[in-house]
Amino acid sequence: MNKLVIAAVIAAPLIIFQPVWAHTDEQLDTISSPHGGQVRATGPYHLELVVKDREFVLYVTDHAGHEIKTDGGEGMARVQQDKTGGKITVELEPSQQNMFTGSGEIQVNPETVIVVFVKLPEQDAYAARFTPFKPKTVGVGREAGEDHHHAQDNLHEHH
Repeated sequence: MNKLVIAAVIAAPLIIFQPVWAHTDEQLDTISSPHGGQVRATGPYHLELVVKDREFVLYVTDHAGHEIKTDGGEGMARVQQDKTGGKITVELEPSQQNMFTGSGEIQVNPETVIVVFVKLPEQDAYAARFTPFKPKTVGVGREAGEDHHHAQDNLHEHH
C-alpha cells in the first residue's frame, strides 16, 4: 500500500487542477448515475461512489461508460467526518469486474467529504473528491435524469 500513499500524494493536485475539457462536479451532479451514487471524472475515468450502511462501492468506467477492470488495482478512501478535521481511511479492494469495495466505522452526512484514490495496474494514480449525500441539482439546459453521452462529446473534441 506504500505505492498507493505515494501515488495519492502525487495525484492530490488533480483534485484541484482538472483540465479545461473535463466535466465539472456541478455538471456531473445534474445527471443520473447508473447505481444511484455520485459521479466524478478524473483522468480517463468516471468514478461512481455509492455509500450505504458504512459500506463503500466504487464503480470505475471510462468516459463513455464502459467498465474498467479493477483486478490488481489499489484503492483508498479518506473520509472527513466533520469540520473538526477528524479523518478515517478506508481500504478499497478490487471486487467483481469494475468495482472496489470497502467498509469502515463512518457516519456520512451531506457535509461529509470523501477523497478517493485509485491506482490500476500500469496506469497513473488518480483522485476524486466526493460529497455523496449532497443533494442533486438540476442543471441549466439539461433535464434531471437525462442521460450523459461522452461518445458524442469525444467526437467534437477530436475534430
